Amino acid sequence: MKQDKRIVIVSGGQLGPWVLRQIHSDDILVGADRGAWFLIQNGLQPDLSLGDFDSVTVDELEQIRQNSKQFMDCDPIDKDYTDTELALRWALEQQPQSIAMLGTLGSRLDHSLANIHLLYPALASGISCVMIDAHNEIRLIREQTLITKGPYTHISLLPLSMEVTGITLTGFQYPLNNATLQIGQSLGISNVLLEQTGIIDIKSGHLLVIQSKD
Repeated sequence: MKQDKRIVIVSGGQLGPWVLRQIHSDDILVGADRGAWFLIQNGLQPDLSLGDFDSVTVDELEQIRQNSKQFMDCDPIDKDYTDTELALRWALEQQPQSIAMLGTLGSRLDHSLANIHLLYPALASGISCVMIDAHNEIRLIREQTLITKGPYTHISLLPLSMEVTGITLTGFQYPLNNATLQIGQSLGISNVLLEQTGIIDIKSGHLLVIQSKD
């Protein structure tokens, strides 16, 4: 049975004051590796800190251990998953209402892409999951979805499957009607919502919806 709670995962990618504005008082906080240290530095107690903690000092690790409600560490060599994937797997097991992933994008393109791909197992689990950084909000959809403009100026659509069919946009500046997007196309880049909300319909496939601002 799903909990009526949101789990917020904070990883060790690009972090800043914007992260604190995304956190609500009733969120369940999970710090992945250096993300746990960021939470503690900002006066927040992680409900769970986990990872191999190869990005913190010995002193920082001890403070993470002492200031977390639950602590789980693992060997940095003998493990099959990144710290962020470990955090997401734990979060999915809790069956929350939704998951927000912060600090999952950064200068390492391989880690950023791998983390974006983690939206797939969340979608497969039927749990709403969004990835947020200072300029972007990313979600993965496979059915009709209502999109809210919020602070973002642009919205881009990119297939995560080989193709996405039956794409129909309502409330967008550049409409699509029963369109197909394939990997390698840029047709879905930089659209604009005309009002505060819009609707994306799709018939098959997995579509990344990326809302952005400069």
